[in-house]
Amino acid sequence: MTTPAPFKTATIQFEPTMFEKDRNIATLLRMCEEAAADGAKLIVTPEMGTTGYCWYDRAEVSGQVEPIPGPTTARFHEIAAQHGCYIVVGMPEVDEATGLYYNSAALIGPDGIVGKHRKSHPYIAEPKWAASGDIAHAVFDTELGRIAIVICMDLHFFETVRLETLEGADVICHISNWLAERTPAPYWITRAFENGCYVVESNRWGLERTVQFSGGSCIIGPDGTVEASVDGGDAIVTGMIDPARARTREVLGEPVFEMRRPELYKTLMTNSFTWNPLDYHRLYGYQPLPEGTASTLAVAQFAPSDDASENLATVEAYAAEAAAKGAALLVLPELCLTRTPEPITGETISAFTRIAMRHRLHMVAGFAESDGAQAYNTVVLSGPEGRVGSYRKIHLSLADRAWATAGNAWAWFDLPFGRVGLLTGTDALLPEAGRILALEGCDIIACPADLPEGFTGAHEGTAIPHNYPIPKGADPYHWHAFRTRSGENNLHLAFANACKDTPGHSGIFGADTFAFPRDESAILDTPGLATLDIDLTNLGGPYPTNVTRRKDLITMRLPHHYTPLITEGSQLAAE
Repeated sequence: MTTPAPFKTATIQFEPTMFEKDRNIATLLRMCEEAAADGAKLIVTPEMGTTGYCWYDRAEVSGQVEPIPGPTTARFHEIAAQHGCYIVVGMPEVDEATGLYYNSAALIGPDGIVGKHRKSHPYIAEPKWAASGDIAHAVFDTELGRIAIVICMDLHFFETVRLETLEGADVICHISNWLAERTPAPYWITRAFENGCYVVESNRWGLERTVQFSGGSCIIGPDGTVEASVDGGDAIVTGMIDPARARTREVLGEPVFEMRRPELYKTLMTNSFTWNPLDYHRLYGYQPLPEGTASTLAVAQFAPSDDASENLATVEAYAAEAAAKGAALLVLPELCLTRTPEPITGETISAFTRIAMRHRLHMVAGFAESDGAQAYNTVVLSGPEGRVGSYRKIHLSLADRAWATAGNAWAWFDLPFGRVGLLTGTDALLPEAGRILALEGCDIIACPADLPEGFTGAHEGTAIPHNYPIPKGADPYHWHAFRTRSGENNLHLAFANACKDTPGHSGIFGADTFAFPRDESAILDTPGLATLDIDLTNLGGPYPTNVTRRKDLITMRLPHHYTPLITEGSQLAAE
């Protein structure tokens, strides 16, 4: 299939006013007309942009809803027909057959309604008046390319955008009423980055019923670069979309969709955290979660050499430093023990285990494992009582494929301070991996890595008047992909990256990305050690009282939408 040519896109940032629907629509029409006259072929407007957002209940919003197609979509179709463009319009919809209301978005093209999306993963506000969407995650073929839509909270769940990019979406139109953080938001950037697709973000701004919206509308490229953006105010932001860039589906130079292992993703279809996790994970007396405790996690960042004895000496020094700081777990980089394959029972791993025993702490590190004729990129976990277990990397990088065989099993272990899952390197680029370990009840993911730069981004600061403690100033690490990975799974991610020719950016990230000040360690730019105190204890009663054990975002997943994630036929529809 021929790849469409690059085209101009526009995202509209706008502050609607409640109870002034006609004026809102008139302003949006004017801004869409201006963008179309300027050559934009895809124009995206905010969630609920025709009416405002903070409705009390069905009764209050009843005078605002319309069918799709209907009078409002007909007015936007006039612009689309005149200029040969496509417009995404966010609005409250009434289903005329059922009388149900939905938070919806219509994709309108030159010939009329192309399709619509009904918000599938509701925010706290939608259940006051709207049903959860039953028309969701479709990808629409147009002469511009393949276009998909998600609405605000939908994008918190990696599954939504993954479903659409597996079906070949080149560009995700994310319309939102995003709030309570500095934008462009890290979640927006991560969804573009991990799928190698464009995200055209249209967010509202302004204050409505005490809610401060964040603005930050933007166009994000397939590598996670914010290519154009605006902070506050009504505005039109323009940029270019090149479908050919999206169709490579690369993340940090890796063909991530080729790396997927759908046969190992069946757990994604479960909904374990809808039950009290303390009960669920001890059902039948099988694999109960360890008692939650307070503990200290540590990551060490350094540049491993080709000399195993030199690497072990470095590990020993970091182990001593971590133990002196009271750490219970130390995570070290990928392949930091040896790059020459040797058995897990060999001298290098035996020496590593003796270090863990001497310093009375659990340690995780990567090494090249030989097992008969096969070699694996492996992570080993050792502790005060000896070697605990290991994990063989499932998602092999291009470099790994030259020497290693892929593993076939996830690994997690119950330790005195919590349930710890293991990943390494490019595993963490695929959101499926972290999600599976979260669904298995992991409190912590230990992730040795050796990844290049490209998974962090800065922010120059915002003028949006967020309340303390939401940060507003400049931040060199506004976006860190593995902070998002940690928060979206409500667990602690201990990311230990090698730093040969790069700053590394290792760190330990907290279980709630919307808790400010952030609960995380320092992010390392040079060789060194970072620590974070965590607390998994319960305040009492039968239910978990901390987010790591409760996993609020995991609870809100809707797996009945997700079946294509685990089927082989869903891979790389964009060929």
